[in-house]
Amino acid sequence: MYDFVELWQNGPRFAQSEHFKLGTDSILLADFVNTGKRARGIDLGCGSGILPLLLLNKAERLNMTGLEIIPDAAAFAEANLKENGLAERGKILVGDIKDHRRLFSSGEFDLVVSNPPYFAEGSGALSPRDDRAAARGELLCSLEDVVRAAAYLCRTGGAFYMVHRAERLADAVCLLREYGLEPKRLRTVSHSAEKEPSLILLEARRGGSAGIKLMPPLFIRNADGSETEEILRIYHREVTP
Repeated sequence: MYDFVELWQNGPRFAQSEHFKLGTDSILLADFVNTGKRARGIDLGCGSGILPLLLLNKAERLNMTGLEIIPDAAAFAEANLKENGLAERGKILVGDIKDHRRLFSSGEFDLVVSNPPYFAEGSGALSPRDDRAAARGELLCSLEDVVRAAAYLCRTGGAFYMVHRAERLADAVCLLREYGLEPKRLRTVSHSAEKEPSLILLEARRGGSAGIKLMPPLFIRNADGSETEEILRIYHREVTP
């Protein structure tokens, strides 16, 4: 049932649900997250569990919960944790982000992450399949639903990380501040230095003071079409001398 493949040589093994396609955005978000000394994290809309898997491999003291509304995708997420010996530090729950107050206590986590649906209702081309459309568009939850849940779940001083389309930057920043999550770091992602940003990586702090740090832009490709050194590092494809 599960076709596990190594994400990189001697790296985590991952099986992908047909409902969610593994994309660069989740890989970049996992790299952007500063786990620090954080002990309890949650991924809102975890899909096949790529973010919990990568973050648990990144931080040995971290425990992660994945919340996913589609049972089949949640089963893949759970299988991915077990395959990598991470079941003791990770758990997957089937549930709706909008039910966060019933499922969890306020301030239960010090790290919240999400790769939410990108397209606002009525915009963007979506798959005719309901499950894949829900992964890309705001059919089952909106950006505001995600931010509202993150604000409730994140303790004071805790951090929320998200990836989104660059065109939704204003929406994201306004919602974060509205719900008491102060934007602290922003990084744009572009295919190359000649292209405008397509993605944003955002870090916000629950109860943080005003002031945001603009990080150097992340480029996927060099001018000659080759992968940049940073992408090679993120994907563990560094060339050793």
